Amino acid sequence: MTGARKAEPGSGPLTGLRVVEFAGLGPAPFACMMLADMGAQVLTVDRSGAKTPGATRITQRGRRRVQADLKNPSERERVLAMVDRADVLVEGFRPGVMERLELGPEIASSRNPRLVYARMTGWGQHGPLAQAAGHDINYIALTGALHAIGPADSPVPPLNLLGDYGGGGLYLVVGILAALHEARRSGRGQVVDVAITDGVVNLMAQFIGQSQSGAFTERRSSNQLDGGTPWYGVYRTSDDQHVSLGAIEPAFFARFCELAGLPQALRDSHANRSQWPMLKTALQDLFASRTLAEWCERLEGTDACFSPVLPLSQARHHAHHRARATFVEHGGAIHPAPAPRFSLTPASIQPNVETSLAEVVEALWTDSPE
Repeated sequence: MTGARKAEPGSGPLTGLRVVEFAGLGPAPFACMMLADMGAQVLTVDRSGAKTPGATRITQRGRRRVQADLKNPSERERVLAMVDRADVLVEGFRPGVMERLELGPEIASSRNPRLVYARMTGWGQHGPLAQAAGHDINYIALTGALHAIGPADSPVPPLNLLGDYGGGGLYLVVGILAALHEARRSGRGQVVDVAITDGVVNLMAQFIGQSQSGAFTERRSSNQLDGGTPWYGVYRTSDDQHVSLGAIEPAFFARFCELAGLPQALRDSHANRSQWPMLKTALQDLFASRTLAEWCERLEGTDACFSPVLPLSQARHHAHHRARATFVEHGGAIHPAPAPRFSLTPASIQPNVETSLAEVVEALWTDSPE
């Protein structure tokens, strides 16, 4: 793809950081992908006989991978030898599993006092639901987030972006980096308890506040950011495509009205709630009068706060993403480029390496400790 960002392996801001990841699903691999992209050396411990992730398992990229039988005392001791030299341990099992494997934080931290021991779960390390199975939809349902998303008649799951990756993986990265900062200051590591439910409630901070002030109601499609307003929503075009409009501020709405040719009688209805149903119907009719391409030509790149609604197969070809190399080719597959971007130490996608447990322990990682 054009404009692809290039960086030397290990050039990111986390170069030199050593992470032991116990293989799992969802938010923990996503967080470790980000750490690897930013230069960390991530060693993933997978179960014996596990298949090597394919090129399209994007959240598994950038790892050195070993297999181990954690119930075997000799192999477990080899894993602990790696943890002895690590800065971070990441695990995503149910509470108590690592302790039963004799790999819990008390044992690991007694051997490596600077270790940041990061635990990723849906419900957290304690509480009535801590041992219950669950997935993204369950976690966001319990927090009030799922109830707020979707049309008036039913909530709609927002893929697993809000729970697994927003409230889970990103909070795991933040927690790890904060604990590393403290370990650098005090010389002591700590346990980081990352629960998806905690993270999603934290993400809902704006709406928790607005619900108490009366600015947010518990009726879907009746609030500013849930499609309840005519100037913040999705509309169908004449060729059965969709566009997004986010003209929240009066100045941006005015610019949209000017460029879209909205009748003057409707331009003053932005702040008049009683006229919103009429305005929404007018906008539906207006957008349905032209094709997606025609609306893009007229509105895209202006202060109308407009964008086409693109499927993934088309999004990567958009001129803006091509100019910024937001999608890149790696290992024969299309990947999201590392994010965020750094001016001094650019992130890069690291190669996957399969190795044996014995080789890793013998080498004790790839360099000597600082």
